[in-house]
Amino acid sequence: MKKKLVLLSAFTLLFAWGCHSDKDNQQDFSITPDAGTSYKTGDAVAIKLAFPKDAKVDSVVYMLDSTRIASKKDSSAVSLKTDSLPLGARMITAHVYQAGKIQDVTTNIVLLPAKAPEELSFKVEKVYPHDISLYTEGLIYADNGFYESSGGYLDPPPGVPADGQSKLVRTNLQTGKILQQKMIDPKVFAEGIAVIGDKIMMLTWKEKIGYVFDRKTFELKNTFNNNVGVEGWGVTYDGNKLYMDDSTNRIWFLNKDTYQQTGYIDVYDDKGPVNEINELEYIDGKLYANVYNTDNILVIDPKTGAVLQRADMSSLYPKSQRNTEADVLNGIAYDKATKRIFVTGKKWNKLFQVSFSKK
Repeated sequence: MKKKLVLLSAFTLLFAWGCHSDKDNQQDFSITPDAGTSYKTGDAVAIKLAFPKDAKVDSVVYMLDSTRIASKKDSSAVSLKTDSLPLGARMITAHVYQAGKIQDVTTNIVLLPAKAPEELSFKVEKVYPHDISLYTEGLIYADNGFYESSGGYLDPPPGVPADGQSKLVRTNLQTGKILQQKMIDPKVFAEGIAVIGDKIMMLTWKEKIGYVFDRKTFELKNTFNNNVGVEGWGVTYDGNKLYMDDSTNRIWFLNKDTYQQTGYIDVYDDKGPVNEINELEYIDGKLYANVYNTDNILVIDPKTGAVLQRADMSSLYPKSQRNTEADVLNGIAYDKATKRIFVTGKKWNKLFQVSFSKK
């Protein structure tokens, strides 16, 4: 037993000496800018690594996230252009090479849009009826009417109220009447939908499952695992790829056939991240989005995540005038052929055709 204790003590001392020795071999490099420094799109970021006086460095390779941006053999600054970078937190890493060894020095910046969103005004062109049983999650104009997903639980998980069964419907524009419907699993809360050719893809809120229905018959064609993001919220389709949000400020890119993630953007205005991006619609190269629990509609650059424009819709259908069942503004649809834009809300009795203009 005594021998074992001696061996253990020797190992402990050796381990401690080894850790101390490794620490001594690490040289004290520092990097600027400081972590969390904010910049506006278009700003040049000066990245500079400070060397200890006795450091003998072979080279330094600078990375932005996983992309190499520069290589240096001295401590001169690197200038990072931000014009075309996606917004949000960007990790900067300096790989320092010394005598065959590498030491990493890291920092990060937060990139914000160069200017505040442009404020839009709106005009109501027409008002149509909307079925108040529909807790609107996804809204799409197609086939001379709307495809709409309605969320709710008939058999909810513990702690969640039962508020009606989720369904997929097709409605008439002029009358608001439901022409066709498909009831969804009573344990599932339906979220956003996208029409892709002869299919309708549907997200679910917390269940991490997606559905694919036949566009004409609403027959269930297949399901898929949706492990992208925190939750399933809104989705839209630009003809090439899907855009999906997840309750945060992130919008994911999905493959239209496999529904697998291919990239993402983070949504920011000039003040910071804009969270709870909800129902989405792709209109003329831009993403239009509801922000949950607000009366705002945002126009977002799908390449960078910048909020380009914002419309305050609070006067569209004031809360004091809404039907008693009405909940929040949610639902944007676009008729590409006629350039008409439609908006509604959860369990609203009205659907509005609107146009936007600069103030």
